[in-house]
Amino acid sequence: MVLTALRLYELMADAPPQRQGDYTRLAFPALGTQNSILFRAPDPVLAAGFREAALRWLAEFEARFSRFIPVSLVARLNAAAGDGTWFELESGAQELFALCDWFHWKTSGIFDPTAGTLTALWDYRRPLAVEPTEAAINAARACVGWGLVERAPGRIRLPRAGMQLDLGGIGKEYAVDRMVELAGQWGVVDLLVDFGRDVRAAGSPPEGGDWRIGLEHPEQPDACWSSVGLHNAAICCSGDYRRFALIGGRRYSHLVDPRTGRPARNDIRSAWVIAPTCTEAGILTTAACILGAGAAQQLFEQTPGSAGCLWSEHGLFQSRRFQAYELKAQKISA
Repeated sequence: MVLTALRLYELMADAPPQRQGDYTRLAFPALGTQNSILFRAPDPVLAAGFREAALRWLAEFEARFSRFIPVSLVARLNAAAGDGTWFELESGAQELFALCDWFHWKTSGIFDPTAGTLTALWDYRRPLAVEPTEAAINAARACVGWGLVERAPGRIRLPRAGMQLDLGGIGKEYAVDRMVELAGQWGVVDLLVDFGRDVRAAGSPPEGGDWRIGLEHPEQPDACWSSVGLHNAAICCSGDYRRFALIGGRRYSHLVDPRTGRPARNDIRSAWVIAPTCTEAGILTTAACILGAGAAQQLFEQTPGSAGCLWSEHGLFQSRRFQAYELKAQKISA
């Protein structure tokens, strides 16, 4: 069955909202993960209206940009790579690709939406007996390069056969930010959006104050080693403690460095970034895990409004700005 926006909406809307006082909680599957939105809307009619608008926007977004849906823009782009076909872009797609431009530049190419060929080669979801060959890596790298993508006003195409666009490194985070923007349009100012642990908070929780977000322990993922308080900010985490590849019995990061064509290899187990938007926080966490501790710390310091925390084999690093968000520090060893 081909997933349409209507069918995706029906799947998301299947679980009824939970209402307690002025707050409503939505829990639903989308974008390949489990998601939740907790928001304050004293008027039940307003709450129902925002719920429908949010789920319909998400359904349409996933139907357009998921590479796993054959009729999506991304899937059709990938299928037509190298054959010269141009695809029209509506305003939302143009905005998303403009963000890809910015973060590709900001991370010096570490964030590359065309790295799909490489991530497929090192697919962490299936064990491999041996590493891909150097020839296979070089062949995949030849299909990678955001600068290779051809764009004209209102349209786009992939010029080389084998190129694969994958918005997995930005799509979910972008959707979180759009949910907060949509909430504001509905007059909803107090909410927490959590899409697969990509989180953005606005306003206040039911108990008042800041939204409290736990920080998972990389060696005990079901426990938190500390927490941060957020008010009109986002936080994302990345690392290899939940997702990693097993190749010949050896552990590899699930994050592939498009500059080398190989999984990231450094001492970082996880990285957390707090930033004004979820899109920025998510991309900075991924970049940090690929760059390594030294370069990641420099990236945090050079990005206004961001705060970073790194858990590595050699200890814990927190930028000065990150420490200002922490609610409860515990004595830990990394």
